[in-house]
Amino acid sequence: MTCREYPDPMRLPALSILPILASSAAMAGVPSAPGAELKLVSEGFQFTEGPAADAKGDVFFTDQPNDRILKWSARTGEIQTVMQPSGRANGLYVEPGGGLIACADEKGELRRVDPASGRFTVLVDGFDSKLLNGPNDVWPHPKGGLYFTDPFYKRPYWKNREKPDQEKQRVFFLPKDAKVPLVADDTLIQPNGIIGTPDGSKLFVADIGDRKTYVYQIAADGSLRDRKLFCDMGSDGMTLDSQGNLYLTGKGVSVFDKDGKPLGNIAVPESWTANVTFGGREGRTLFITAMDSVYTLEMAVSGAR
Repeated sequence: MTCREYPDPMRLPALSILPILASSAAMAGVPSAPGAELKLVSEGFQFTEGPAADAKGDVFFTDQPNDRILKWSARTGEIQTVMQPSGRANGLYVEPGGGLIACADEKGELRRVDPASGRFTVLVDGFDSKLLNGPNDVWPHPKGGLYFTDPFYKRPYWKNREKPDQEKQRVFFLPKDAKVPLVADDTLIQPNGIIGTPDGSKLFVADIGDRKTYVYQIAADGSLRDRKLFCDMGSDGMTLDSQGNLYLTGKGVSVFDKDGKPLGNIAVPESWTANVTFGGREGRTLFITAMDSVYTLEMAVSGAR
C-alpha cells in the first residue's frame, strides 16, 4: 500500500461501478478475453491488497486494516476469512506446497503461514539489529530464496514509531535456509511491487517513490545485476502473464509488453488500485484488489507460471 494512512472510502467521491467493456479504446491492446467485462466480486472491506493464487486458482488476499487474510474460491466465487489476526499481512505469495509467504508489518516480519491451521514461522524479523521498515511485497525464486521490498509507510496501528528504523528503504534477498537477509538494492527511493520471471532470470521492482519500474538480471548467487529502466511508472503491486506482459497498478491496471511498450489500461472504478494477480480454474482470471473491493476480468492469456 502506498498511502501513509488507509483511505476512508466514505470520504471518496462517488464512482460508477458499471461494467467496463473490454473493447474500450484504453484497453485496445490489453489481452483480455473477447467481450470480457470488469466484474465487481465483493466490496465492504477496508483496504484490499496482496492477491496470490494457489495451484487450484483460488486467490488469497489481505484486508490489512482489519488484520485478516481471505480466500476467493475459483470454483464458487465465494470469499472466506482464513486467518485473523494475521500480523497485519500485506503482500502474499503462495509456495508450491500451498503455504503462504506473508509480509506482516505489524512487527516488521516476513512469515511462512499455514493457512489451514493459522500457524506461522517468522523467517525475518529485522536487519542489522533493527526492525525492518515494513515488508511490503515478496517473490520466491524458483530455486529457493525470497526477494522482498521494505519501504516505510507509517501505520495507524504502530505505537511510538514515527520514523523508520532502517536508514534506507531496500530490496532484500533471503537465501534459501538463511536467517539473515542480504541487501539486494539500497539505491531506490521507495521500492514496492516486485515480481520475477518463472525461469528465475529476471526481477522487476517498482520504485513508487520515483515513479519508475526497473528490471534486473538475477545472478547465480541471487544478487541483482544490470539494472535497467523498464518504464517510467511506479506501482503498488504487479504481475506477469504468459506472454511476458507486465501489469502495474495505481490508477487502474496498466499493461506493458516485455520490452516496456504500453499496451493499454484497465480502468477500475476506485480511487486507487493496489494489486493484481492471475487466478481462476484456467489461470486466465485477472484478480484485482482496489480500495474496499475486489474485481475480476477474464483474459485471453494466463498468468506466468
